[in-house]
Amino acid sequence: MPVCDVCFRYCKIEENSTGFCGGRTCRDGQIVAANYGRLTSITLDPIEKKPLKMFHPGSNILSLGSYGCNLRCPFCQNSSISWSQKAFEYKDHADYYAPEEIVKTALDLHNSPSGNLGLAFTYNEPLIDYEFVRDTAKLSKEADLHNVLVTNGTATQKVLNEILPYIDAMNIDLKAFTPRFYHDFLDGDFQMVKDFIKSAATSCHVELTTLIIPQENDSEEETRELSAWVAALEKRLNKKIPLHITRFFPAFKLTDRDATPVATILNLVEIAKENLEFVFPGNI
Repeated sequence: MPVCDVCFRYCKIEENSTGFCGGRTCRDGQIVAANYGRLTSITLDPIEKKPLKMFHPGSNILSLGSYGCNLRCPFCQNSSISWSQKAFEYKDHADYYAPEEIVKTALDLHNSPSGNLGLAFTYNEPLIDYEFVRDTAKLSKEADLHNVLVTNGTATQKVLNEILPYIDAMNIDLKAFTPRFYHDFLDGDFQMVKDFIKSAATSCHVELTTLIIPQENDSEEETRELSAWVAALEKRLNKKIPLHITRFFPAFKLTDRDATPVATILNLVEIAKENLEFVFPGNI
């Protein structure tokens, strides 16, 4: 049975079935992206919403997303297109856009009064459809546009190598800094994300985002460990990696606790600044 090699799950996918992420399938014995070019969202956003604070600030960027995700975050802000039942129903009616069509739209916006930096692959997890990211970003790069990836970083080095030549900046979710959180809370793989971040940061501008959830990843000790790890990576690469420490609000399946206190976010920002120069509070 064919095996998908996008992430640590290595799903075995039967003909015309889908993998764990809901976005990959098997056709004629080959694993392909069922959601290739199937967009659920396309919007001109400020670059700061990605969030990217230190990559062409003040610019707009054409942001697009499909459906499906290879994590199971119970606090997902985009559950309607990521891993809820509604998300998986998009495979039947999401509109198809060819890479050439997307890049033409991006260029038209680039030359309009609003301006457009390029393309941002975001909203759901774009790397479960990495072929579309690769093909579209390549055309975008040839048109002298910039490409941004917003990702959970749960992908193999093979996938990263396929897209990295065409990506100028990434915001990568580093959702916590313990294997327990990734395994028990997200059904994810902590080591894969760390390896992804290390490799991505060698080639493009990278900013990280950590959503602080009360009772889960909000300790000063964990923030010190996370920021120290990022600082060590900065030193090795001789480059700055901004960190966004972001406030949680109850959402999706995680409505049993209050929003993160603003004071907690501001305190953890100061803790992270013990190790890092660029730390930004989010959602406050």
